[in-house]
Amino acid sequence: MRDYKQQGPKTKRLPKPLTSASLHELALSYAARFSTSAAKLERYLRRKLQERGWEGETPADTGAVTARFVELGYVDDETYARAKSSSLLGRGYGGRRVNQALNEAGIAAEIREEVAPGERAARAAALKLAQRRKFGPFGTELPERDKREKQLSAMLRAGHSLDNSRNLVNAASEERAIAWAEDVDEDDDDPLF
Repeated sequence: MRDYKQQGPKTKRLPKPLTSASLHELALSYAARFSTSAAKLERYLRRKLQERGWEGETPADTGAVTARFVELGYVDDETYARAKSSSLLGRGYGGRRVNQALNEAGIAAEIREEVAPGERAARAAALKLAQRRKFGPFGTELPERDKREKQLSAMLRAGHSLDNSRNLVNAASEERAIAWAEDVDEDDDDPLF
């Protein structure tokens, strides 16, 4: 039998302060691993500076590093916004929730407007959520009033309009709900769905 000696509490090793080169490496690593916006990259770099400190004579310029990555094409807010919007809509979230997520990621208002879902995409996302969560006619039975109100509230929290939420939760059958989602004007050209 071995006799293990109990050692004292482990001392946590402090990370080395960042330099210009290590800040650039962190940014490169982050941009390579994650789809990101310029604002999210800058927030990440600032957080790392707070955690590790700075070893330089001049203050760290996270804005310059971020601008350089945008210039090189490593970070593209419009591409990020399109991908994020498409992903959220595909999971059943509505336009308001998509806009909120893009705003939080620091995407400019012009880009958010450009990638905002049209009516076709909004209805498709609402239908997807209703099917996934078994709302309205997609449940085992048509819900009573209290349950319909809870489903309506969930649809609204997911970012769908009141009209779209009501149409799905109150649909008489699955077929009618699907027909409603597909009944959109031909003029609505939506690049996301």
